[in-house]
Amino acid sequence: MASLLLPVIYIAFVSLGLPDSLLGSAWPVMYTELGAPVVAQSAITTIITASTIVSSLATAPLMRRLGTGKIVAGSVAMTAAAIIGFSASSSLWQLLLLAFPYGLGAGAVDSALNNYVAIHYGERHMSWLHCCWGIGTSVSPVIMGWALAGPLSWHGGYLAVGVIQAVITAVMVFSLPLWRRTGAGSEAGGKMTGGEKAADDGSAAPAGFTYAEVFRMPGAKSAIFSFGCYSAFEYVCGLWSASHLVMARGVAEAQAATMVSLFYMGITVGRLVSGFVSPRVGGRRLIRIGQGVVAAGLALLVFGQGEGALSAALALIGLGCAPIYPSIIALTPERFGEAASQSMVSLQMACAYVGSTFAPPLCALMVAAGGAALVPVLLAAILVVMVLLSERSNVRLASVAGQRALQTN
Repeated sequence: MASLLLPVIYIAFVSLGLPDSLLGSAWPVMYTELGAPVVAQSAITTIITASTIVSSLATAPLMRRLGTGKIVAGSVAMTAAAIIGFSASSSLWQLLLLAFPYGLGAGAVDSALNNYVAIHYGERHMSWLHCCWGIGTSVSPVIMGWALAGPLSWHGGYLAVGVIQAVITAVMVFSLPLWRRTGAGSEAGGKMTGGEKAADDGSAAPAGFTYAEVFRMPGAKSAIFSFGCYSAFEYVCGLWSASHLVMARGVAEAQAATMVSLFYMGITVGRLVSGFVSPRVGGRRLIRIGQGVVAAGLALLVFGQGEGALSAALALIGLGCAPIYPSIIALTPERFGEAASQSMVSLQMACAYVGSTFAPPLCALMVAAGGAALVPVLLAAILVVMVLLSERSNVRLASVAGQRALQTN
């Protein structure tokens, strides 16, 4: 049953990715039609990410009461309703109101399934899980670009994605018995063949470590904050790339929305490949390789000329981003122990959403003050901080591992 559950988990992460790239792709048209200032995008995203922080931190107690299956089904349903609501909105205040369920639906899915897969399925499936997220984020800008190029405009783009989310909600609801049967089987014992661990529904998860205890662990602070920097980078790139292309590089609006999909396609393809190579290369090395590729893509975004070079830059940035997120999560049980992993992942998710909350408004202020050409500058600054924190965490964890080895000998 655990092997049948894995495709359901993958589908859930497709649904998690679908909403993430919609707003950035549609905003160059949305704000003019709604008569809103361009910086209003940051108000919407702030509410979404703040709501996601709340639901992420509530994940551990909710898992013990409801189980992973019910959390996922309810969260996807909430997100589907919010997206369909976006499609029918005609004013900024309606979007701001709908941003609350939009964000609440994402946080619990993200935190619960990331830890679940890290413990029960390992690094390879973690990469493929986030490849599924990339499929969702890659499809959405294409749908939005198609809608913007025709009479449907952004309303039609949101409605199309909302219908897809509603279908995925039905899949999650019908899969609830599968989660329960899988949970019962795993409690009886045993591991899956092929190196995969048996799954459970998370309804009887142990208390584990508190957030305060996890935060005091060596290397934890740097690991948590570096994860926040990565999410800030990815969010700013997804939200503001289209505006950068339109306002600073003279790309047409519909074309810019389609070009942003290359960023997410790069993430998707990169995570598919990472799933095959991660057991041999290792998570730490993949993170460093990814950071280097991102730096090369940013350089091309700044100095490249023509739509071909700009498209290649976004694809390259996405390719570099690909292994960073899943590798950090997959390494969490190994670095901090399975007992602490759910609290650690929840803290990482919360910090990720804090980064996603504050980075887009900062970018909006930069755009308002100096123009959209400054977007790559902010992305480069976030990348530098992320690399420094990541390496600091590696040093601290290596030091602790060395001390334990000496004590054992």
